Amino acid sequence: MKISRWCMAVTLTILSILPFLFENGNGPVQVVEASNSVSAFVQNAIYSNRITIFSKSYCPYCLRAKRVFVELNEQPFVVELDLRDDGYEIQSVLLDLIGRRTVPQVFVNGKHIGGSDG
Repeated sequence: MKISRWCMAVTLTILSILPFLFENGNGPVQVVEASNSVSAFVQNAIYSNRITIFSKSYCPYCLRAKRVFVELNEQPFVVELDLRDDGYEIQSVLLDLIGRRTVPQVFVNGKHIGGSDG
């Protein structure tokens, strides 16, 4: 039985994120105080949600990353940067935070687990 490269990549991605999903069972505990700044929005998105994906609605790699969580029956908080006026600023905050401004960028329980590499 042949397994496609895509199926193998998705399987490996799912296996790599499972420890993060069940690490503490309660999700992230840090909540950043609300503010009008883009940086505070990013921090709140990351630490107030069990799973956060910074994405662009048209990006095939972002669709792939979001599909992984659908297959796990998980509901991520998705920030579609191309649909926001401050999307470019959010990417700049991500660059400062994790050294990348590319999408997707996935956070589970407040920890950055990467993008769509599989």
